[in-house]
Amino acid sequence: MKSAWRPAEGRVVCIGETMAALAPGPSQSLETAENVRVSVAGAESNVAMYLADLGVPVSWLSALGDDALGRRVHAAVGAAGVDVGGVRLDPRRPTGLLVKDPAGPRTRVHYYRGDSAASALGPDVLDDDSLRSASLVHLTGITPALSSSCRDLVDRALAMPPGERAHALSFDVNHRPALWPPGTAAGVLRDLADRADIVFVGLDEAQELWGAALEPAGVRELLPHPRLLVVKDGGRAATAFGDDGVCTVPALRTEVVEVVGAGDAFAAGFLAGLVGDGDVERALRLGHITAASALQVTGDHGPLPDDARIGRLLGLSADEWATKAAATS
Repeated sequence: MKSAWRPAEGRVVCIGETMAALAPGPSQSLETAENVRVSVAGAESNVAMYLADLGVPVSWLSALGDDALGRRVHAAVGAAGVDVGGVRLDPRRPTGLLVKDPAGPRTRVHYYRGDSAASALGPDVLDDDSLRSASLVHLTGITPALSSSCRDLVDRALAMPPGERAHALSFDVNHRPALWPPGTAAGVLRDLADRADIVFVGLDEAQELWGAALEPAGVRELLPHPRLLVVKDGGRAATAFGDDGVCTVPALRTEVVEVVGAGDAFAAGFLAGLVGDGDVERALRLGHITAASALQVTGDHGPLPDDARIGRLLGLSADEWATKAAATS
């Protein structure tokens, strides 16, 4: 399915908080592990790093504490090929911290991000020079939950009607219940999502937010205005709704080590594929391919397959895929 609309080719700007992440080894309990691994964890920077892997020029805007963890996060995201020139180092507020406990059937995640540097972000972030040349800005529903100033940032970004924006806006609902006061998330996230051009939402989180009986078509009825709405149904399939129709692509069968970060990887793959040629089916497939790389590692960012395998999964030769990837860079 070809989309009659797609973002222009060009730079993507991702805006949002990234934290330092601490985790013991796979299947070890945080309570008894003697060693932990330090990495980075942030939905928007995850998307940015995967976009860079896929050859898309990308910037990340955020704030970090001017501390050891902040400098480590800054260096790691920059080393992945992301432009981090617009990231602020705040001498008064700390870098947020995420701690994973992977023991048991499901990884538990603990956040220590109160009064973090990124929680002080506000609408002035949107005045950064990188947005002047952006073709697409990517946001998530995590940011408006961090503080009133962060909520104002996202609200301002989505305030202008789609046809009047200088760039397209992508929004991943990314519901984090622990960040929201009871009873507030559903209305806010529905309002913000319905003002974006491209929206990503998991069927499970849509059901948690807006109704346990929802099916993908019902999510579209609740969010009728995005040009493209992508509803992800876990490891089963993803469905895209647009003016040109509906397209569903099954997920890839893959070993699952940890699910954290897979949704961000999917969003990056879909956006990279969409910007490339507007083929929605191929964009969904690239989303699944990228998500699989995150599912196979304990961190948020895993290595992509080589060009030949990506090409085969997309129905292209390695050279055809390499040419398409080069065209977006």
